Amino acid sequence: MPHPTVILTDIEGTTSSISFVKNVLFPYARKALPAFVAAHGQQPEVRRWLDAVAVEIGGACQDSLIVETLQGWIDQDRKHTALKALQGMIWEDGYRNGEYKAHFYPEVAAVLSGWHAEGKPLYVYSSGSVPAQKQFFGFSEAGDLTGLVSGWFDTEIGGKREAESYRNIVKAIGVPAGQIVFLSDVVEELDAAREAGLQTRLLDRLDDYPLPRTGEATHGHDRVENFQQITL
Repeated sequence: MPHPTVILTDIEGTTSSISFVKNVLFPYARKALPAFVAAHGQQPEVRRWLDAVAVEIGGACQDSLIVETLQGWIDQDRKHTALKALQGMIWEDGYRNGEYKAHFYPEVAAVLSGWHAEGKPLYVYSSGSVPAQKQFFGFSEAGDLTGLVSGWFDTEIGGKREAESYRNIVKAIGVPAGQIVFLSDVVEELDAAREAGLQTRLLDRLDDYPLPRTGEATHGHDRVENFQQITL
């Protein structure tokens, strides 16, 4: 198998801890949603996503019901494009107000910088919206990392467990699928990427997965515990 020349990476559980997203970002968005919708609900970009939620739950309904629905989706960690878009808008305030910085595992920034210096393009594919991804990399504990990223993909290109999504990403990047390696902590996402012809690496961080996944549990994907173990 040829050495990959392009890296495609997930964020949560891969570059960054699951606990930061679940224990910091999700509660912040949940608490801020009612005031955010009250203040910005008539702005076109916000209204677009609120209306998308309304259609899904049965048509015309009050914003208070939409907010309750969104809060329930946060509790369920639902990967819904409208929720992710609205969360990204809310999280931006938290970043800019200095209420938190995005968590990255200690070795990640240096490894990403090394790949960048070697001329290996890096792309991000996360269930979080593209604006939220840019905030995450821009307001990181390691500083602004957005300059290391050549492109961003979210669920508007397709679900992360669907092979067609990765085929769409391959077309957008413009290199053969076999030259791209996808990094993720979710085996089902890696299965979909491999079906589309991508190479894969399973991140199995002990902080996020105390019981290491080995053998059949990896579905045959190359398993690593951190970015320093990734060979390209």
